[in-house]
This record gives sequence, C-alpha cells and structure tokens, in this order.
Amino acid sequence: MDKAALERRLSRVEGFADPRLDLEQYPTPADLAAHLVHLASVHGDLAGETVVDLGTGTGMLALGAACRGPARVLALDRDPAALAQARENERRVVDPGASATGAASATPVEWLLADATRAPLCPSDAPLRPSDAPADRSNVTVLMNPPFGAQAGNEHADRAFLATASRISGTSYSIHNAGSESFVEAFAADEGGEVTHAFRAELTLSRQFGHQTSETEAIDAEVFRIRWE
Repeated sequence: MDKAALERRLSRVEGFADPRLDLEQYPTPADLAAHLVHLASVHGDLAGETVVDLGTGTGMLALGAACRGPARVLALDRDPAALAQARENERRVVDPGASATGAASATPVEWLLADATRAPLCPSDAPLRPSDAPADRSNVTVLMNPPFGAQAGNEHADRAFLATASRISGTSYSIHNAGSESFVEAFAADEGGEVTHAFRAELTLSRQFGHQTSETEAIDAEVFRIRWE
C-alpha cells in the first residue's frame, strides 16, 4: 500500500466523540499520519518490528502502522472512551473482506488501557501481562503524537512521552509543537539518543473546544526521528 492509498484508508478514522481538553485530545490528520508511517517504513523501522503508539487516541498512528504489516502493534491510551473509538476505527479501516486493497494483511492492534507516561508501560487499572512489554527495545519503534503542553499547568507534557520512548524503544517518531527542536535534541542527547531526521508539518484542526475561535485552525508542528541507544 503506497502513501496515497494509506492516507485514503486513514481518512476513515473517526475522531474523538467527546474530546478532553486536559488530555489535549486533538486528532492526528490522516495526511500527516500517512507521511510519518511512510517515513518509518522507508527507514526500515516497521518491518519485523514491534510498533508502540503512545497516547494513541482514536488510533490513527497505530492503524497506519498496522497497514504496513509490522510484527506487532501495541496502542496505549489512558482514556477508555478513546480506546473504544479506536477499536471501532480498526473495524472501519482494516476490513478483512477487502483483500484486494491489502487490508487483510494488516497486523491486528493490541489496544491497552495504560498511562503512556509511566515507563516502561504502566496500566491504569490492571497489571500488564508479561507478553505486553517488549523484551528487546532495539526492535521496538514508537510512533506518537503526544500532548504539546499548550495548556497552563501542563507545560512540556511531551517530555514524559519522550522519556517513555527512550526507555522502551530503539527508534521513535514524534510530533511536537513548532519551536521544539532545541528541546527535543537536548533531551535526546541527555538520554543517549540522537535526532536523525526532522521536518516541519502542519496540523489542520477543526474547532472542538471553546477557546478555538475558528472553524478550522492550522497549527505549525515539527516531527522528529530519534535513535535511542
């Protein structure tokens, strides 16, 4: 499945029915998700790998990765309602009957109710099974669109997500607010990692919270690939 076909498939993903501002539940646009997954695939970070989507929300990045057939896909979120929507999106996006489009070869996603900011992987309501935690982090790729920390009292919320990625993965891809390059590079260096690729992106968001004054808003963002040692 090429990038354009993946974007079309991911456009079926439904967003949050009742988004939570405290969790900064903004959807990841299908075009950006498809581009990020394509980049991970080009760099060999999906084939044969365990992919972990930290703070999956309604499943956009996890489902994009699943369509590229990695060995395993784990998707974590602390919000049960978001996970319920993600499971529904999996049925919508990964249609076993659509073998002609390659959907039948997609990897099933394991949806976990868990706090992605508590490394290695700490669930919200039940102990993780031993099989839930990847044993060899060199074969783990994290994909994530963490909260930017734009809300007062929630500054640098993405730091905790990066900390988890540094502990459980060999490679991570993450979306951050524009102007985060210095912070991300410094954090990675402190944890023995290195930013290998970075590019600018734009998130087009529909109005879903009271503080948003326009029907749609374009947010500048930056995406980073980090190799963790």
